[in-house]
Amino acid sequence: MSIHGILGEQTTDYPTEYSPQTLYPIARSIGRDAIGWQTDKLTVGVDWWHAFEMSWLNPQGISQVALARFSIPASSPYIVESKSLKLYLNSINFTEFDSWQEVQALVAKDLSACVQTDVQFELFTLADAQSGLLISQPEGVCIDNALADSTDKVGLSIHPDASLLNGNKVESSAVKKNDNDKQPYVFYSNLLRSNCPVTNQPDWGTLAVTMTSTGAVDNAAMLRYILSFRQHNGFHEQCVEQIFADLSQYYEPSKLMVRAWYTRRGGIDINPCRVSEWSLLPAPSRLIRQ
Repeated sequence: MSIHGILGEQTTDYPTEYSPQTLYPIARSIGRDAIGWQTDKLTVGVDWWHAFEMSWLNPQGISQVALARFSIPASSPYIVESKSLKLYLNSINFTEFDSWQEVQALVAKDLSACVQTDVQFELFTLADAQSGLLISQPEGVCIDNALADSTDKVGLSIHPDASLLNGNKVESSAVKKNDNDKQPYVFYSNLLRSNCPVTNQPDWGTLAVTMTSTGAVDNAAMLRYILSFRQHNGFHEQCVEQIFADLSQYYEPSKLMVRAWYTRRGGIDINPCRVSEWSLLPAPSRLIRQ
């Protein structure tokens, strides 16, 4: 299946009538096949999308505005192309609805049909958003300055490089196996960057990891690994799944959570999260850059 769809078009006509056919599915298998790891372990988690430009008409013809959150299970066979979602949401700007509940039911139905699984859809009034969409702060240690004392220049990688997790083996081993000493690690970085595989536009995000492992985490090596995504072409979901797969294989953690909060584009931000078990799934949230 092509991944281009509407996102790859040079010019776009914005629909002014309800157009569910605008929604364009992309098979998750495209990204997962490229990762080449155990697909079943990448299906535990959720992709949270926030839409900040929701609008439609009430029966009097007055515009209504809201914020929205979509929760798409990682087990869905498809994701939705982001630009097609934007166009779909624009298509209801001039559609009349009797109630907010009608809007909520219709959008949930259309998105569920697109990705072929049940999608949870929540609408927030601007007042409700003060509690339901509060700005949060990532937990743990920020590793963005882990290379401050290094004299080695960080090169630009074309593809993510999991071998960078080895760190500097001459000075110290990045992973020191000790089966009797499992340690929890909670850290994050604001330096995650990748490119849209269709438009090559940059995607910026904050990455957070919670992990229990017998291997010691070298923060400098971890940061180099995260920076290796800077020129990688991959959808948000695929990047998080690549990181989840790489950390799973390298550290063999007993517990692992990898999530990212990507910055907004076209009024929409995407926030994938993958966990080794459902009990580790955190609550949805948004950060200051969103």
